[in-house]
Amino acid sequence: MMLQQTQVERVTPKYMEWLDKFPTLEALAEADVEEAKSAWKGLGYNVRPERLHSIARETVASYGSELPRAAEDLQQFKGIGRYTAGAIVSFAYREDAPILDTNVRRLLFRVFIAEGDPRGGALDRRLWDISARVLPKGKAWEFNSALMDFGALVCTARQPQCANCPMMSFCRYGKKSTAE
Repeated sequence: MMLQQTQVERVTPKYMEWLDKFPTLEALAEADVEEAKSAWKGLGYNVRPERLHSIARETVASYGSELPRAAEDLQQFKGIGRYTAGAIVSFAYREDAPILDTNVRRLLFRVFIAEGDPRGGALDRRLWDISARVLPKGKAWEFNSALMDFGALVCTARQPQCANCPMMSFCRYGKKSTAE
């Protein structure tokens, strides 16, 4: 949750401080919400520490201090949407779950669609479907990490490196930009 719309360089020291202060869900659940908010300062999106505190309390009370392993169950918590649930399932539990963060959305849109608004309702559903379909069974952790990194480093928002892209031969955006 710290990494959502926040750069890794800003998150890393705060994450380490957070873990020192709240090494377990029990520790976070037992803490005062103001303590969680104070530990979060500097990361923005200040509703998130309140939501994390609430998630910790509910997890301790209802799930034996362990977050559910199913994305559908995780989405029942306020503050955990489809992307966050998929990220938790694939990164924490190494289970297959699609993700669609900003970088993955842009990458999949460019490679497979390249027309229209990637944030539109119909395209959003289509991108989630593509994300699920391209996910190799048993490899979600590695694959989702690779997609996120590739979108951040090669298929960037402003200056995509199409000439160096291994997907150029079948990328709809790359073919279109080359033609133009």
